[in-house]
Amino acid sequence: MLDGKRILVILGGGIAAYKLLDTIRGLRRKGAQTRVIMTRAAKQFVTPLSVASLSGEKVYDDMFDLTDETEIGHIQLSRDADVLLVAPATADLMAKMANGHCDDLATTCLLATDKPVLIAPAMNVRMWEHPATQTNLQTLKERGVTVIGPDEGEMACGEFGPGRLAEADAIIAAFDDHFASSPVGIVGGDVLPLAGKRVMITAGPTYEPIDPVRYIANRSSGKQGYAIARAAVALGAHVSLVSGPVHVDVPDGVEVIPVETAREMMAAARAELPAEIGIFTAAVADWRTVTPADQKMKKTAKSKTPKLELTENPDILATISQLKKDRPQLVVGFAAETENVIENAKAKLKRKGCDWIVANDVSQGTGVMGGSRNTVHIVTEDGEQAWPEMSKDEVARKLMAAIAAKVNASA
Repeated sequence: MLDGKRILVILGGGIAAYKLLDTIRGLRRKGAQTRVIMTRAAKQFVTPLSVASLSGEKVYDDMFDLTDETEIGHIQLSRDADVLLVAPATADLMAKMANGHCDDLATTCLLATDKPVLIAPAMNVRMWEHPATQTNLQTLKERGVTVIGPDEGEMACGEFGPGRLAEADAIIAAFDDHFASSPVGIVGGDVLPLAGKRVMITAGPTYEPIDPVRYIANRSSGKQGYAIARAAVALGAHVSLVSGPVHVDVPDGVEVIPVETAREMMAAARAELPAEIGIFTAAVADWRTVTPADQKMKKTAKSKTPKLELTENPDILATISQLKKDRPQLVVGFAAETENVIENAKAKLKRKGCDWIVANDVSQGTGVMGGSRNTVHIVTEDGEQAWPEMSKDEVARKLMAAIAAKVNASA
């Protein structure tokens, strides 16, 4: 998808700048031509020599370079690229972009470009959450800028929260999505493998109310389901995403149907059929309270611990797997296991009646629910495959490629 594409990287000045070296390396490995403009602050964190060595191109940094500017370099750089990436997009860079400031080569190219722009923000959590930054972010989105991240986690300053630079594979995946997305499922004259196909995906947790302020839920960030939706769109599919409550950006081109409870998710999933492919990543709560309280249950010195009467929720995967009418051609379930991963996945495959189970061990390490990486096993009637640890975006792309091959082979 990136072979021969021309990408202009605006390398911003933040501690996360060093992580862009992996991104530049990854873009080149996928065949992209990568030119880099470094801001003055960026050179405080990484050297131009390191960047030039990985990009294989001259590094640009001087607005008044006599050689470059005899050819109006700031215009030529901005127009030669197929797409621009700003990363790390600091609060300062975002402010300059939103307000049209151009006092160096990087910001002048950004103002002069007529090409798509992607940004990967990275900054302290307080700076990210500041109203000024959020206003600038909204302005950039309204102008069509694609935003990648930021991730949530521990920062160099010791604080925790949103503001970490997205990982290299997520940034590269955003380029794949950018060049692959097409409303008619065609890129460069080639029909995409899932063009004309409908994919229905469930994602996130369900919330089962105990009272107006408490609920029963599973731990799920929704990241894997949303990554799969993004990968499916990149292959040309029409994607409907039935999602429980999450804090994940909606991928471009995906229709989201928000729900809260398991019963709402079941109804929404059924309403999105028929579809050629059904993928069930949601962590649906197995039980719900029989009678949720109308008012908040008060805790007092004299009150006793309440006894909750529970009942089973509908089994969405099993129900749709066993439909006589409108059953998807391929039904893929997910299994988050803490022990005996393969054995439990095989048992679930048989019990639910689906075609594939994607199983992962969430007992420890990177597979813990809510993380950014996964180690999965694909279990079918024909056997199982163990995939190495990779990011959730990589899992999504590999899984959707396998699904596309299976569906098209059966057509």
